Amino acid sequence: MSDQPFWAQGDYVGGRPIRVEGGIRIHAAKGAVARTWWSARFLSVLEQLGVGGRLSRGKTYARSGQIVSLDVDAGAAVALVQGTRPQPYRVRIGLRVWDKPEWRRVEEALAADAWYAAALLAGTVPPEIEELLDGLGLSLFPAAGTDLSQDCTCPDATVPCKHLAAVFYVLAERCDTDPFTLLTLRGRDRGTLLERLREERDRAAGATAPSGPAALADLLDDFWTAPVGGTAPPRPPETEPDAVLDQVPEPSLRAGADTLTDLLRPVYRALVHPDR
Repeated sequence: MSDQPFWAQGDYVGGRPIRVEGGIRIHAAKGAVARTWWSARFLSVLEQLGVGGRLSRGKTYARSGQIVSLDVDAGAAVALVQGTRPQPYRVRIGLRVWDKPEWRRVEEALAADAWYAAALLAGTVPPEIEELLDGLGLSLFPAAGTDLSQDCTCPDATVPCKHLAAVFYVLAERCDTDPFTLLTLRGRDRGTLLERLREERDRAAGATAPSGPAALADLLDDFWTAPVGGTAPPRPPETEPDAVLDQVPEPSLRAGADTLTDLLRPVYRALVHPDR
């Protein structure tokens, strides 16, 4: 048994972390991790909380594939991160889930304009979504460290530790390619949200149109029945067959003293009224 206290053991005695075969890693070999404005916004909270060299060491962990597993679900991202000890550390990053009334307002707002769902499906988060959510009193992104819960089983009492930072960076890169990651953390995965939006659009359409088998049968029964009463709509005024010639520019071609339009006019009239 070691004579060192627990806080001086493991990752604190130096040495390289145990290599992970097939570990989850970020693809950014150097420089900034976030490639989009929304993942950068997510990482900004981490950078505000950054302590010493933990962020840089966390980025190194993320680049070298020290994350054994990562599961993103409503309210939390849970990961196993391999350090210098044989047993990987369990990391959890929690974000408040929107409750049912909040999600109902969000779904109604998103369903009112299909462009939002189309943008998310195309892999982007339109900046306008921030304004939309702000009008509902909500924010897709954590505004500060107090909006997040952060836990790691490593002995480091400082938050965030390098293991938490590594998971943050992997999450940010995942958000780059799949913006539904943020919505999943808020409580709606991709499939559930798209289904709710479809149901909301159908519900809104059903409020102004007949629906259901009985209503459809009634429409089919009366389909071939002439309307009772009323008058037929007036016939549109008859248009002269050569009127189209007056809607196009006069060609520069001429036949003696006559323009091309003058020559074509009797032809157009004869095609429609051959008896004239």
